[in-house]
Amino acid sequence: MTAGLLPAAPFGRVLTAMVTAFHDDGSVDLDGTARVAEHLADHGHDGVVVSGTTGESPTTTLEEDGLLLRAVVEAVGDRLSVVAGVGTNDTAHSVALAQQAEKAGADGLLLVSPYYSKPTQEGIAAHVEAVVDASGLPVMLYDIPGRTGVTIAEDTYRRLAARDRVVAVKDAVGDLARGVRIMAQTGLAFYSGDDVLNLGWLTHGGCGVVSVVGHVAGDAYRSMVEAVDRGDLGSALVTYRELAPVVQAVMTTAQGAMTAKAAMQLLGVLPNRHVRLPLVPADDALTEHLRDVLDRAGLLDG
Repeated sequence: MTAGLLPAAPFGRVLTAMVTAFHDDGSVDLDGTARVAEHLADHGHDGVVVSGTTGESPTTTLEEDGLLLRAVVEAVGDRLSVVAGVGTNDTAHSVALAQQAEKAGADGLLLVSPYYSKPTQEGIAAHVEAVVDASGLPVMLYDIPGRTGVTIAEDTYRRLAARDRVVAVKDAVGDLARGVRIMAQTGLAFYSGDDVLNLGWLTHGGCGVVSVVGHVAGDAYRSMVEAVDRGDLGSALVTYRELAPVVQAVMTTAQGAMTAKAAMQLLGVLPNRHVRLPLVPADDALTEHLRDVLDRAGLLDG
């Protein structure tokens, strides 16, 4: 993309936090996961996140995460930025994941603030700093208090932004004004981490999106981002409105990993929609609803 209105995007503008494929016996399907990455590479993407929440990272082991990352790097590493999800609520585990990701050829790390433990801001900062110091890879922080129970404070962002390798934020807080302040104070690149706010973030200084709906709408998101970049907000708004029913179907009817995986099955990318407990697969009624929404949006041809 030629330079336009949008700020620099260290990992590219259109990324998806991709699903992890599983075999019928529950083991990781490396070939299937690679097919998902190749599908995204073919449909408007600059990058992917492997082993994020949508990749069901709380249920995968350190060894599995390494195998999945290597499979994706081998499949699309010459076409896409490959960002490794390394966020956990155990700093030592996240450090090990970061070191493994660097050895596996990842281009960057996605680091969610520690969940469930609800640490203090000092604890969040110390956790991030330990992981940042564990590798030479650039880091995208992930702020999603609806899952973690804590929000990264503005003072904490200022502290962490002093680290050269902390370069970006995936924001799922949903406070645009707050994000504008943090961008101005820190220079961090902001990515939308909530599909319903993708256009809002792009028009408030965000550099790109880290999507779930991108599993089925990568080309449309590419079109929307490019429209904003050239100042054509009218076209961007048309695309955003056209995708609104798809965003609702993927993100609000069930957990995103379930619906995204069902979508991959509907598109023929995956042979099944298996997930690991505590998630359960999208049932037939939900899958048929998703099929109808995708069909009406013209997204079942990809």
